[in-house]
Amino acid sequence: MGRSIWITTSAVALLWCGAAQAQQAAPAPQDNEATTLGEVVVTAERRTTNLQETPIAASVFSGEQLQNKGVTNIETLQFAMPSVTVQNSGQGNSFNIRGIGKTENSSSIGVGVITYRDGVAVFPAYFQNEPFYDIASLELLRGPQGTFAGQNATGGAVFITERNPDLTGVNGYVTGQYGSYDHLRLQGAVNVPLGDTVALRLAGNIEQRDSFYEVIQGAPTVGDPGVVNIESYRASLLWQPTDALRILWKNDYSHIDLGGYPTTPVGSPDSLFDIRTNGPFRGIDETVRSVLNINYEFDNGMVLRSITGYQDGTTSVRADTDGTATLPFTSNIKVDQRLWSQEFNLISPDEGPLRWVVGAYYQDDLITFPPGQFTTTQYLSPTLPLLVALTLQGENPKTTAAAFGQVSYDFTDSLELQVGARFSRSTVENHAVSAIPALGLSISQNDKVEEDKLTGKVALNYTLDDNNFLYGFVATGYKAGGLNGPNILGVPPGPFDGEEVLDFEAGWKATAFDGRLRTQIGGYYNIYENFQVIIGDPTTPTITTISNVPGETKIYGLEATAQGRFDALGFDIGLSLAHSELGDFYAIDPRGTLTGGCNAATGPASATCTNVGGNAQTYAPELTFNFGVEYDFAVGGGRLTPRVDYSHISETWTTIFANEARGDRLEARDIVNALLTYEPGNGDWVLQAYGTNVFDEEYVGSVKSGQRYAGPPRQYGIRITRNF
Repeated sequence: MGRSIWITTSAVALLWCGAAQAQQAAPAPQDNEATTLGEVVVTAERRTTNLQETPIAASVFSGEQLQNKGVTNIETLQFAMPSVTVQNSGQGNSFNIRGIGKTENSSSIGVGVITYRDGVAVFPAYFQNEPFYDIASLELLRGPQGTFAGQNATGGAVFITERNPDLTGVNGYVTGQYGSYDHLRLQGAVNVPLGDTVALRLAGNIEQRDSFYEVIQGAPTVGDPGVVNIESYRASLLWQPTDALRILWKNDYSHIDLGGYPTTPVGSPDSLFDIRTNGPFRGIDETVRSVLNINYEFDNGMVLRSITGYQDGTTSVRADTDGTATLPFTSNIKVDQRLWSQEFNLISPDEGPLRWVVGAYYQDDLITFPPGQFTTTQYLSPTLPLLVALTLQGENPKTTAAAFGQVSYDFTDSLELQVGARFSRSTVENHAVSAIPALGLSISQNDKVEEDKLTGKVALNYTLDDNNFLYGFVATGYKAGGLNGPNILGVPPGPFDGEEVLDFEAGWKATAFDGRLRTQIGGYYNIYENFQVIIGDPTTPTITTISNVPGETKIYGLEATAQGRFDALGFDIGLSLAHSELGDFYAIDPRGTLTGGCNAATGPASATCTNVGGNAQTYAPELTFNFGVEYDFAVGGGRLTPRVDYSHISETWTTIFANEARGDRLEARDIVNALLTYEPGNGDWVLQAYGTNVFDEEYVGSVKSGQRYAGPPRQYGIRITRNF
């Protein structure tokens, strides 16, 4: 899209009377006859607030809405809300909001969009295939969340809350699903009070599906590429001995077997689902998570909260890394990760002109590469065509310690000032050995880097009246730097710097037609520095290294969404228009010839050293748009509701080099999901027929190391739910 078109479209969008960035949460089951929108709340800033009166750009969905819109995991979020892209390249993903997040699949590079489950930050970038089930709400916040989410939220943050036990009585649901590709899914939950103060909730999700892929040349010797077998279970225990004290303990287990990750080479004439391989394949995640949330409210309304998290995971991958049945390029990788975290909050009462939150956070993250479990077979480098087996073993410990707080003060009933800040100290260590056993070569690394950083937010909010809220703020975000791993050529590894984002933002949230329509329009301008990329090393081009883009990347845009409920008609709309531009930067594309000098600031320009300045930021589409509409028909004493959701994501670039011949361009995609729901009058049963990607658009979901990963094809089926 040309610059003139972007400006014209922005002007048109600015005339649209406010588009809300909050997606309306669905009513509770007993409110199924509601014909207006209910209040939407967010909890990401550690207290419960009305989203229409909170200075953040966010999308909020209930678990029911996620299912109805075809959102079943992190990857499919991009088709339900603006400014979001998620590229799934196997067990790692590139999750970006407004073009900021993570673009390189390396455990050395942190994420810029962090995901929380039940108040605990989960494994960054990896172990992201956990299915959505028994969800209470999902909050996605756009823009840097440096005060509350910390260093891994330069692009935004996702807060997922699974349903909690309650003391109201025995209740729950069971859902059975069958669809194309023999897709079987059984999901359910039961809530059981164990007395007046204790309640237990058990939930589970079991899923099986045949592969989307067909092997047209060669055959995998182990595994069945693309076949899905998932088991996920959750046990939650609530103890509430008094009105003041509430203790919640949740435990999750997931075994996710996706059968490996078939790919096709960039430029291949084959269908994305016709693969050539000399195998074998494997793709398994196994994780456990335990979260202890203790909440105590003092007599004066002040709240003390403790959130403790423990997570342990193992990911195991075997892949044919060149996507052919001839070349012996393979990988066999097993990695363990353990994550401890602890957060304390002290939250003031909601009443009065002065409100505040203070907190402390600590996280200990350990990635382990066990001996003999990380092997890749490949050419040593593009300029050294020696086929070798490379191994890696060791540990990558990381820690983060932070103190944070936010103060809100009402100058008048209409004018509010908010100031928040977070001080973080992070450490990254590498204790690893990389080797080529056949050549007797190895190199060890024992390095450590430390960083201190202050981030935060200053917002000025004005409540014009009960239906109009205006805000403007400046916020900062930071993603820690790290260490390059040991290199077999003997070049000493060096550190790379952290990323910084400065965000200027303003918005208007409005409510009209007696609560039947909510709208918001918001604009942002981001200055993005030290973008972390993998390129040919400037001083030793025969190797690749994680480097920083010098100078400033500018990303700015407009976001607008709206939701409405007019009796039987419901709808939601989301729109994002964005422009991004890299600063001057000379770099060597690691997929080409790694020769010649290449100073990042001065070049000189050559066949291998190119200036990428002026190129678009990676994973930053100029246009995203989503629209969903449903209508309730009274049928046979019940309700029949057809629903259609449409999503458009314009073309994006996967690397800063923007080289279409190497597969850097992801074409625009248009995805349509459909749902037909019938609910009898008593509401105990829900019958649904669903379809995702109903026009069967074949599209490249992600590109990594010259390989194309396919987006899911059309799927359809039936779903039956029994509530009790």
